[in-house]
Amino acid sequence: MRKFLGLAALAAVFAAGPAAAQTEITVQYAIPDIFKEVQEEVAKQFMAAHPDIKVKFVQPTKEYEDATQQVLRNAVTGQLPDVTFQGLNRQRILADRGIAQPLDAMIAAEKDWAKAGYDGALLTLGQVKGKQYGMGFSLSTPIIYFNADLVKKAGGDPDNFPKTWDGIFALAKKINDPANKIAGFHFDWDITGNWMWQALVFSNGGTMLTADEKTVAFDQPPGQKAIETLRLMIADGTMRDVSQATALQDFVSGRLGIWAHSTSRLGGVTKQSQGVFNLRTATFPLGAGAESRLPAGGNVAMMLSKDPAKQKAAWEYIKFATGPVGATIMVKGTGYFPANALSAKDASMLGDFYVQNPNHRVAISQLPSMTAWYAFPGENGLKITDVIKDHLQTVVNGSAKPDEALKKMTSDTQALLPK
Repeated sequence: MRKFLGLAALAAVFAAGPAAAQTEITVQYAIPDIFKEVQEEVAKQFMAAHPDIKVKFVQPTKEYEDATQQVLRNAVTGQLPDVTFQGLNRQRILADRGIAQPLDAMIAAEKDWAKAGYDGALLTLGQVKGKQYGMGFSLSTPIIYFNADLVKKAGGDPDNFPKTWDGIFALAKKINDPANKIAGFHFDWDITGNWMWQALVFSNGGTMLTADEKTVAFDQPPGQKAIETLRLMIADGTMRDVSQATALQDFVSGRLGIWAHSTSRLGGVTKQSQGVFNLRTATFPLGAGAESRLPAGGNVAMMLSKDPAKQKAAWEYIKFATGPVGATIMVKGTGYFPANALSAKDASMLGDFYVQNPNHRVAISQLPSMTAWYAFPGENGLKITDVIKDHLQTVVNGSAKPDEALKKMTSDTQALLPK
């Protein structure tokens, strides 16, 4: 009898036919301390909805620059991931080198694309020379975080936080209390891709290069004001020469009053500071004039695979990750805001989230001032980022005067631009 039961079970397997073929795609992302849980949850929900596609992550990289360098190396060895999440300012180099695959044909083949929730203006952040290479996953702007308890103690009003750097520095001086290990202010100037340097220049109406991209422009008055502001952060704002990690730890533990960073860390900081102090956020100071802008931070999903079957699977994953479900997971797990509008309109997703979380609304309020995170042209784009960072460090540590550092930074950058 047992023999017949075994044969029956075997017959049932053959009758059911072979298991559905599964396409495996590899996915790369950066900054795991922010994105690991988010990325894994997106993949988990995607695979549940698409059992015919398996998502496998490659080792995540610490920063966006590392992710780009890894892709450039993989392109040489022929081991590219199928999907990569790259910083907004790193799309250009992958598009220019023919590594990234344009998505225009896939978008054109989609039915009812206009109803998919992708805002036209935000879509442009993923375009290079008029072609769509990236789909926005997470977007951010620089904001001011502050400890409302320390602000009150120093005589400030959390409901009327200063809107200028001078006002912020004056408040920081009152908060600063080294004897009790309380720091007044920190500005994370060394965020990946010179992002905060660009924020200082753009907020004063400046640009990185001239319109023809042949000449450095950050040495003009807006850039001069930007680097002088960096100096004043130390001289008047009580800023110390410490790492991002130190500033973050000091802030969440209640030992730092005012902290300028990306909205990207708002989700984590909110959890870490809960029960420690009253966390509030404020807008990034903008200069006077219509040209004042802030760089859009964050990343986009890009397709690198050239295999048709993997491209099809990769496109499904990109749509899911950047669509309403992926956007909801990302926003609730970080401080970024989405590039897809559908999730924000649905009460079951993010419809009530921004009402209940006013600290997250600050970044959204800065959307009208948002501009592209600038990517330097040519083969030396990544090297220029390092050069600028090195010269900014000399201002922060006091080894160079701001005007001297700006002059040297300008000449060194100019020398690395395409001839």
